[in-house]
This record gives sequence, structure tokens and C-alpha cells, in this order.
Amino acid sequence: MKLIFKLIIGIIVGIILGLIAPDLTIRFLITLKVLFGSFIGFIIPFIILFFIASGVAGLGKSSGRLVGMTVGTAYISTILAGLLAFIIASIIVPLLAPESGNVTEGTVIEPFLILELAPMMGVVTALVTAFVFGIGIAKTEGEWLKKFFDEGKTIIELVIAKIIIPFLPVYIAGIFAELAASGEVFGTLKVFGVVLILAIVTHWVWLTIQYVVAGIVAKKNPLILLKNMLPAYFTGIGTMSSAATIPVTLKSVKNNKVKEEIANFGVPLCATIHLSGSVITIVMCAVAVMVLSPDFMQPNFAQILPVVFMLGLIMVAAPGVPGGAIMAALGVLTSMLGFNEAAIGLMIALYMAQDSFGTATNVTGDGAINVLIDRWAK
Repeated sequence: MKLIFKLIIGIIVGIILGLIAPDLTIRFLITLKVLFGSFIGFIIPFIILFFIASGVAGLGKSSGRLVGMTVGTAYISTILAGLLAFIIASIIVPLLAPESGNVTEGTVIEPFLILELAPMMGVVTALVTAFVFGIGIAKTEGEWLKKFFDEGKTIIELVIAKIIIPFLPVYIAGIFAELAASGEVFGTLKVFGVVLILAIVTHWVWLTIQYVVAGIVAKKNPLILLKNMLPAYFTGIGTMSSAATIPVTLKSVKNNKVKEEIANFGVPLCATIHLSGSVITIVMCAVAVMVLSPDFMQPNFAQILPVVFMLGLIMVAAPGVPGGAIMAALGVLTSMLGFNEAAIGLMIALYMAQDSFGTATNVTGDGAINVLIDRWAK
């Protein structure tokens, strides 16, 4: 939760500086923002490559049928959650957009320095490479390559935890200083505040749907199933990490009478592959950014469908740190929706503002997945 307060302080400081600070100060903040944004773009392919390759290779150690059943159910859940978020956002967000409150890149003040740090590979190239090597390692049991991708994953996770996440408040301050200097910040904040509330309500709607389905299939009371998962939900709000919440999630799932061997297998696996709450927020905030920005048009269903499918795959690469899901998703937003630096900065700020609720939805939804797998598994 400390990170959220730091981000809020970053937003406030950025707005104040953007309104009253001299141009030199704002240019300095914008320069830091541009350099840091370039570094994020450089790291994105490595996040996808190492996290997906390591995760897919690790699945090869488990029972193929059970893994396939769990992964397939989690993937379908994530896709449907994203589509639900898109439908709700498409109906409500355009009604919130002010006529003159658009998100802009704030090009009035230029940075002191622009340093282009080109990624070593594209997002799609990284994704395909990761699956090729991950599946290959699982089939051949290549220990050396498995160790290489595991250690690469550890290095990138350290970069995220020690460099990217701590510097985010400064980055966000630069974004909002730029918006304040361009005169667009207050209209943006008003609309995005409503969008965040809408995302949280959509989380609750999706959890209700998940547990109604799980209750019908398993012939159990959905309200009791959901009640037993409340400790995991509130722990997820506090930890902002699905991985850190695993012990509480495991206990809650077992309280729902899921067999111990199923829970011990399914809960840790779902913690890394089932991020329906995160996808709901990403899709909803992406629609909001596109609706508000003069550089984009409101996305239609045909445009957003492949994005949601890709997000479901990319979530396998989400690092187990606060904000990890949005870091992994940035590649999709830039390559498939054409997000620019201003849009990316706003996405990060929006996502981090509700990350605790997204995590809580992820881990609580894991309980519904495990109830279904327990019903279907022999």
C-alpha cells in the first residue's frame, strides 16, 4: 500500500509543479519521464521472453491433463472478464468524456534530452520465442536452458522491483506535470476517478458470475463459496501480490472443500496465470484513454478482441510484484493499440491506483477455478 501513497504524492506534486513551477523545472521532470519511458519500452520484451519461457517450461513438470484443464479454464475466465470490461466501458465511458477534456501529450514544453533506447526485439517476436523455448524445454527437459530462463526471470524481476517500481512516482509526476502545464489535468482526473470506481464494481460483478457458475457446476452454495474466500480477497488488497497471498488463498480454497491435492496444485498455478481482475482494469482503462485522447478513436469489438486474447497470454508473463501485470501488458498496448508515451504513463498511473483491488479479484477468482477443477478432475 505504500506504493499507492507514493504514487498519489507523485500525482499531487506533478500537478502543483505543472501549474506553478518555472518551465525549466517542468522540462527537467519531462526529460526524466521521457528517459524512463524509453527504458520501460526496452525492458518490456525481456519481461515477456523470460517470464513466459520460464513459466511454460515449468508447467512441463506437472500432470499434462490437469495442467491443461487448469490453464484452459483460467484462460477462458480471463478472456471473458476482459470482454465484459470492454462492453461495460464502451457503454459508460463515452458518456463521461468531457467535450474539451482530452488527454494530450503536452507538447508545449519539450524535454532537454531525447534518448532513443530501442528494444532488442519486438513484442510479438518475444512472445513467439518465449513459447517456442518454453514448450521445447518442457519436452526435452533441458536443464541448462531452463536455468538460463529462470535466472533471466530473476534478473528482470529485480530490475522491476528495484528500479522501475521505485522510480514510478517520479515518472507519474512528470506525466501529470505535463498534463497540468497543458491545461488538461483536472478534466482527466475527474473522468479517470469514475473509471476506477467502475473497474472495481466490474471486479465484483465478475466475481459474482464466477462463483455462481462454480456453484452450479459443483452443486454448492455460491454465497458460502464466496464468503469462505473473503480472507484471500482482503489479504490481496493488502499485499498487492497474488504470489504473496498464496498461503491465505490456499487455506480459503480448502475451506470450500476442494481436495487437498487439487488445491496444492491449482492455487500456486492460478496465481501466475489467472489475472482476470487485472485484465478487467487494463481493458477498461485502455478504453478510457482512447476515448479521451484526440490521437485515438473509441475501439470497436473487432479491434479489442485480439487485444484481449493477447492479454490473456501475456498475463502468464506478469511478474509477481505490485504493478507487474501492467508492465507485462504495455507491449500489447503499444504494438496493437498504438499507445504513445502519454497514454502509457496514464495507464500505469490508473492501474497502480487500483492494483490492490485487481489483485484481490485475481486471488478470489482463483478459488472459483479450483472449485471447477475439483469437480472435473478424476
